[in-house]
Amino acid sequence: MAIRPERLEAGDTVGVVSVGSPLSREVIDERIAYLESLGLRVIIGEHTYEENGFLAGDDESRAEDFMNMVVNNDVKMILPVRGGVGVIGMLKYLDYNLIQGNPKIVTGYSDVTILLNALYEFANVESLHSLMLIDFKLSTPAFNFDRFFTAVSEVNEPFRVENPPASSMRSLVPGIASGDIIGGNLTSLLGGLGTPYEWDARGKILFIEEINDSTGRVYRGLQQLEEAGKLDECEGFLIGRCSRCYPSYEVSFNQLIESFFTPIGKPTITNIMSGHGTYKTTIPIGAKVTMNADTLTIETTRALVTND
Repeated sequence: MAIRPERLEAGDTVGVVSVGSPLSREVIDERIAYLESLGLRVIIGEHTYEENGFLAGDDESRAEDFMNMVVNNDVKMILPVRGGVGVIGMLKYLDYNLIQGNPKIVTGYSDVTILLNALYEFANVESLHSLMLIDFKLSTPAFNFDRFFTAVSEVNEPFRVENPPASSMRSLVPGIASGDIIGGNLTSLLGGLGTPYEWDARGKILFIEEINDSTGRVYRGLQQLEEAGKLDECEGFLIGRCSRCYPSYEVSFNQLIESFFTPIGKPTITNIMSGHGTYKTTIPIGAKVTMNADTLTIETTRALVTND
């Protein structure tokens, strides 16, 4: 099983870093103030405020900030400010042996997907497809915070992936499957194929979600995963939303998912609210789960954090 980080408690220190695209100083500072209002201490990476076009500074500097948080014994959680683009560029500068020896809570979504899966693949450390710094604000739904803080603080109970009450998951292909969860944003996952940071799908439960795309382009991405053998290797599928996406030739995202995954015949649950979109349930990357597409339950075999 993958290594679990230590739990987050009131008064603990959060390390804020930029790993992909920049965010304005004003927004970063507003979100940090919100974190501090929750009783958390915050330290900021040296290069967090940098802007270099669509990147928050160069790749090596972003990786340096991340590793500084890894080796800082006071830091319990590493919180990226946002995703955007460019996260894959910093992966070659990370020391995965050090990360394995100093497991921290790492959380994010969007382009942070490639980092979360690399932490599991190369450091054998669990992480969370969940909130980033940009989400720590008054307008964020209470549901998002509930699932996040349950994941990072509960040490006695297995974690269950849940949707908000008004948005039910749906069973597309019935059945039960077990395996470690991998995945996240589809575009980010595709970016890892054919690189040193390609993810291993064998025996895994694959989660995917997307944003701002057409059904036709999503189809192209799914077809690429199929041709790369990734879908054959998986035990089951968890399908999120395609936020702010639009139909191609009157084919909707849900219609595409049904036509694409039903013939594969492996247990599949759809309409999972995680990642982009208003509601963001927490999905543990690298954690072993059992998914039951008959009862619409997704549960880990143990808590996601420890007291050690």
